[in-house]
Amino acid sequence: MNPDAHASAVATETAAFVALVKGADLSTPVPSCPGWTLADLTRHVGSVHRWFTALMRQRVQQPPASRDVDLRLPERPEDYPDWLAGSAAEAADVFAATDLDAPMWAWGVDQHARFWVRRMLCETLVHRADAERALGLTPHIDRELAVDGIDEFLTNLPFATPFAPRTAELRAPDRTIRFSCTDGDGDGSGEGDGGGDWLILLRPDGFGLVAGDAEPRTADATVQGTAADLLLLLYGRLDRESDAFRLRGDRDLLAHWFANSAF
Repeated sequence: MNPDAHASAVATETAAFVALVKGADLSTPVPSCPGWTLADLTRHVGSVHRWFTALMRQRVQQPPASRDVDLRLPERPEDYPDWLAGSAAEAADVFAATDLDAPMWAWGVDQHARFWVRRMLCETLVHRADAERALGLTPHIDRELAVDGIDEFLTNLPFATPFAPRTAELRAPDRTIRFSCTDGDGDGSGEGDGGGDWLILLRPDGFGLVAGDAEPRTADATVQGTAADLLLLLYGRLDRESDAFRLRGDRDLLAHWFANSAF
């Protein structure tokens, strides 16, 4: 997906989120976000939109010293859905006025404005699924969005230590974990899928994606599932031991990964 597609998907995902919560009881608990209600979830998503939009509007070149931003949060929770819609509209205006390929500080790999559009999309998409599950619905996540979200998560996770400190524990003596989609163009083996296969290498000094895996190798541990399920698994929304996944290889290595990769 390109930055324009990410921007369009932010609008689509936010509209879906707003439609979900607008007529719902906002005091409904969100099990995948312990301690939160739908009101808290809506406030969080809108706050993320406004924070990222402020960063893009300023084209920050250094890590910001403060996260203070005027959220213009309504006093009544029942007004949060419309406020979130307004947050997305402001974001869309900034996207349209910004060169998304312009250099800009970001906490992840891609030091360009487009990083924040993609990150906003992932936040909105996963939390839309949270809202659906809280309301007893089964989330549907488009495969292209899910694949892009998995790639975004795994690409940037090595840089998330400042706010996800346990990722610093993701070390091992050159051990590999493969995440592989079963709903792509390949056979679900984790090889040759062309857009649904990721190999992570855990080294003594860190971890990261193995780029250009031209000669696929057997990983020490493998997790297979649909793209949508893998995305929710990586974000801690599904249990790897459920029937949605096929696990192979070193279970202790997988336990180490999931114990320390919480975002």
